[in-house]
Amino acid sequence: MNTLGGVSDAVTIGPSARGGEWRVYGDGEVIAGATFVRKPFHSPPPRRDVSEILFVLASISNHRRNAALIALASIIASPLAAQPSESKDANAIWLGTITLDGASVGSGLDLQTPSNAGSRLDLTPFETPASVQVIDSETIRQRAQRDVNQAIVQNSTGISFHGSPGNGGTSFSMRGFTGHGSVTRLYDGTRLYPGSGTVTFPFDSWSVDRIEILNGPASVLYGEGGVGGAINIIPKKPLTDYSRNEIRTTLGTDGQRGVAFGSAGPLNEALAYSFDISGNASDGWLDRNPTSSLSFSGALRWQLTDDLSLTLSHAYSDNQPGTYFGTPLVDGKLDTRVRYRNYNVADDLVRFKDGYTQLQAEWRPADNITLKSNTYYLTSDRNWRNVEGYKFNTESGKVDRSVYIAINHDLEQVGHRTDATITTTPGGMENTTTIGFDVNRISFKNTNNSPYEGYSEVDFLNPEPGVFGPHTLTTNTDTTTNQYALFVDNRLKVNDQWAVVGGLRYDHLRVSRVAPAFTTDFDSLSWRLGLVYNPVPDVALYAQYSRAAEPIGNMLSLRDDYKDLKLTTARQAEVGVKFAFLDGRADATLAAYRIVKNDLLARDPDDRSVTNQIGQQSSKGLEAAIGLEVTPSLRIDMNGALVSPRYDDYIQSETTDYSGRRPANTPRRVANIWGSWGFAEGWTARAGAHYVAEAYTSDNNLTTRPSYTLVNAGLQWAPRENMTLDLNIYNLTDRIYASSGGATQWLLGAPRSASLDLHIRF
Repeated sequence: MNTLGGVSDAVTIGPSARGGEWRVYGDGEVIAGATFVRKPFHSPPPRRDVSEILFVLASISNHRRNAALIALASIIASPLAAQPSESKDANAIWLGTITLDGASVGSGLDLQTPSNAGSRLDLTPFETPASVQVIDSETIRQRAQRDVNQAIVQNSTGISFHGSPGNGGTSFSMRGFTGHGSVTRLYDGTRLYPGSGTVTFPFDSWSVDRIEILNGPASVLYGEGGVGGAINIIPKKPLTDYSRNEIRTTLGTDGQRGVAFGSAGPLNEALAYSFDISGNASDGWLDRNPTSSLSFSGALRWQLTDDLSLTLSHAYSDNQPGTYFGTPLVDGKLDTRVRYRNYNVADDLVRFKDGYTQLQAEWRPADNITLKSNTYYLTSDRNWRNVEGYKFNTESGKVDRSVYIAINHDLEQVGHRTDATITTTPGGMENTTTIGFDVNRISFKNTNNSPYEGYSEVDFLNPEPGVFGPHTLTTNTDTTTNQYALFVDNRLKVNDQWAVVGGLRYDHLRVSRVAPAFTTDFDSLSWRLGLVYNPVPDVALYAQYSRAAEPIGNMLSLRDDYKDLKLTTARQAEVGVKFAFLDGRADATLAAYRIVKNDLLARDPDDRSVTNQIGQQSSKGLEAAIGLEVTPSLRIDMNGALVSPRYDDYIQSETTDYSGRRPANTPRRVANIWGSWGFAEGWTARAGAHYVAEAYTSDNNLTTRPSYTLVNAGLQWAPRENMTLDLNIYNLTDRIYASSGGATQWLLGAPRSASLDLHIRF
């Protein structure tokens, strides 16, 4: 990569000869396979003498030089790029930042791309007094991460995966807190409310534009919940300035096959579109466990006037992720002879159908005012029919199967969100305020065959599956949840060095259940106050304090004995630093935090027959990340987290006291490292490792799942400018590991596998 100027980020348009993209940054407009973008950074770009520019152009190859000359000519001709009139040097040309990128080797920490993960003010991570991460689609594609969950844990800082079919395969641990109640999941800014602890959408990364992550309490942005953090998956959007057309075909081991198509661009001066569809299937890596999925996302944008636009979008997914519920342990250990055995029944079923439709409006009635409005409708139809419990019987040498579960989830969510962002300059200071409201109505039915009776016995080494058998479904959960919220965010930029960022949100929820019949209300007030200090332009020091709220149990399937409880409360203190160095070739972040959650259910220490909301859970830790461009063709990205979670006060029965113990599924250490090397013209090699420390399988801390390290690798060949061929190897060392499971059975991860992807842009 050759760079003129300082640090910048990019909008990427057009393929390069080495399989990456031409990325030209500066000031101007889109032209012929290049993008010129004015990027706000914390210091003005330096001026460059023409002779210096020509020296750089002479040092790069012909095909890059042509694109650079086009860029240079356009910028020189553009009034935006012209030298300021007060300049005394007639030969100097103010270019901003120009980056010519042939073989893409990664995008780094992306500290300068605006994000709504940490506020509603469209701040960059550098400007936000919180731990904010942005994972762009190009990084996901380069690392062959087809699954959204895989992209989240292998790129982000401090997140571990603990998904299972029962929670939709989407459960994470962040900052010592686990599950959908503590880690909020969103799609395009809309919160996905978990029904019976389950979220199933989205899962395919093909239609994803980026993933934005906030580490730490998120209630001030998205309402009750999210003490550990929030994850927002943002789909690809209509393109108004250029066109995108691409197709990917996949073949791999275990019968992997797939095809994906994407297209976006302007239809005329007023209309623009996007369309992405992906279909995948596999025979599965263990017995009788085929998988298949179909995912679609499309949008149409209508620019009614210069100041008003409407966007109608729809997404749909039909996912059958496999029916594997775990492998039984022998005396708490895994017998590798049954690594590929499936102990489920022959007529097993796991299938999730999700749909999401939204209408967005954006209006700028004045230069300093922006109004945004979003109306959405979400549906989820989920079905399970499986034998989920497997326990090795030491006396018979066989496996006892139990927990015959058949479930259907029927969820509908209708909501609306409107906010206004106003920019003013009181006393010469830049002040930005966003104020708005959010309303939702969620209907949820859980129909099942509870009390989940049934028992069978199968051979340990060669289990005969059998069938599920006759069963009757009844509705045992039928709730309607009405929610509304009022929120405000504000940033006051006192001067070039100091900024204050704060937020406040009030939430009200009313849960009505049919049987047992009850109606109950919950209220919460969440807030955050943060300070950002820039001692020099490339360094941001920050501190923040926040208050949050979280329910006990699941709000949509609230138990009768929880209806009179209050929401738990949490507080966090966090300090950190974000900075760029090595002339913009490296970025780094470091954060330290402490979170305390109160009002957990716990027994009274003076009378353990009485249960009160007096429990306390806490977590403290460090998170660090660094992205380094060692050379123009070699890049390394690393991140890691050290976390110390514990129950401070958690008496569960007259004889059981978990105080001082670590919550289940909360590893103390999580780390990632990725390297990318463009070692020859048209060739790029990539490799990465994901490490998760051991985790307890229950709150009593008597059994653990071992630590593991996954290594993935890839080799890319770009025979033409618009074509790449990728060989991807997953779990290169064929590590046997478990990411979830309890004391008697684990859900094992996939063994070594490989795929070959052909990606063509046209």
